[in-house]
Amino acid sequence: MKANDLRKGTVIVYNGAPYRVMEFHHNSPGKGQAVVQTKLRNLLNGTQTEVRFNSTESVEEADVFSFKATYLYSDGDGYHFMNSDNYEQFVISSDILGDDIYYLQDNSEVEVTTYNNSVIGVKLPSTVILTVAETEPELKGATASNSPKPARTDTGLSLTVPPFIKEGEKIVVNTQDGSYVSRAD
Repeated sequence: MKANDLRKGTVIVYNGAPYRVMEFHHNSPGKGQAVVQTKLRNLLNGTQTEVRFNSTESVEEADVFSFKATYLYSDGDGYHFMNSDNYEQFVISSDILGDDIYYLQDNSEVEVTTYNNSVIGVKLPSTVILTVAETEPELKGATASNSPKPARTDTGLSLTVPPFIKEGEKIVVNTQDGSYVSRAD
């Protein structure tokens, strides 16, 4: 494909790694050749970089594939998932999952992304429901201080919650930044 055909969301191979086009701008100077200014995110390590391509330059489209999977369990080998289409089971290491491990619960649905038949990441739902495993008790009569308190979920995620949240309660957590959203119904 030509650099001129790049669009937001396209996945290309750049310097031997898969990159997603996050932004692109087509610039046609009065003199000289048109260029495409892009902001790319490396799908292997998450780093971003800005790259300028000549509009006629050839760019290789990456062989990236996504599919739905169900998280089953974790053990010493890693995190076990099952492909929702063909029921094949596979293992993903904690190195690839990173902080996403704190949002995985048995039987939760995720979207797995592969590049050259190797898993490079998972896409979580925007929010998940987790159980508060540890937090400080609410101080009676401390209504003047509505400051958040630290808590830890059953998956090991540390976050701050409002003072009225108690141990054992289910809460909704944002998977993008790990923040408290609300109590779960």
